[in-house]
Amino acid sequence: MSQTHIVLGASGAVGTAVVQALQDRQLNVIAVARRKKWTDIPCRNADLLAPEQAMAAVQGATHVYLCVGLPYDKTVWKRDFPLIMSNVMAACKVARAQLIYLDNIYMYGPAPLAIPFDETHPQRPSTAKGKARKKTTDLLLTAIEKGEIKALVGRAADFYGPGAVNSPFYMSFLERMLQGKSPQSIAIPGVKHTYAYVPDLGRALVALALEDTAYGQVWHLPVGDPITVKEMLAFFNQTFGQHFTVSFLPPMMRKFVSLFTPVLKEVGEMMYQYETEYVMSFEKFQRQFPDFELTPYQEGVEETIAYFRDLQTH
Repeated sequence: MSQTHIVLGASGAVGTAVVQALQDRQLNVIAVARRKKWTDIPCRNADLLAPEQAMAAVQGATHVYLCVGLPYDKTVWKRDFPLIMSNVMAACKVARAQLIYLDNIYMYGPAPLAIPFDETHPQRPSTAKGKARKKTTDLLLTAIEKGEIKALVGRAADFYGPGAVNSPFYMSFLERMLQGKSPQSIAIPGVKHTYAYVPDLGRALVALALEDTAYGQVWHLPVGDPITVKEMLAFFNQTFGQHFTVSFLPPMMRKFVSLFTPVLKEVGEMMYQYETEYVMSFEKFQRQFPDFELTPYQEGVEETIAYFRDLQTH
């Protein structure tokens, strides 16, 4: 039976990476997004908040990748993520398609998390966005348990890379460096954190999708070694040939600035991720795919800078 892989949220950073990974494997792919980004593959436009549009979006699919992002707003997440999941699940059931869901790791808690934390970590989130994510994923996990759908969950850590405009290493970081300014960070100096590289996430999701034994499970997607902001900055400086220093926004200043910056205000409840060691394990994935090659930080940073530099000139 021939396969048709449909990517929902194909114009986002990870959705784009999934499309590329599917193309690299020469698989039949259809991109679904609110804005058309692709010219060499079939594209569909859909608002997944509308059940009939979700149904049309996945028509003919054998594999559906749910990589949709929403504005970084807890009210929007609480309202829209569960509805999108319900609509997409219903559509996949009709199409008899397998669902591959890109999740994040906000549902783990309470903070501080175990070091490292894996897929078995307690899920008692204290944040609104964490609760919204848990509610959304639980809808899918319940349907899997009942045998209503064949699906899997891939959880991504904070990521950086081409197209990742909401990355902590783009906003006020690379964004400023491209203007010749020193980068800024909301993290606490010296705290180690694990980060994922966007193209690695795309390849990992496709690898899982094509592995029949991966379904019915939750998987942590690949991340690099734990690293501090200053250590990451060294890779950026090496590529730029510069000696930028990073300024860290003190908590009181961050709270003040957040009064005028909506995104920073939304980050407030998630600050535990940057105040203590935040190290995700993807050992389960490594055991399943021992030959999966991670992109080194230096290479990832170089490709990220090249992407956003090119974006500036077009």
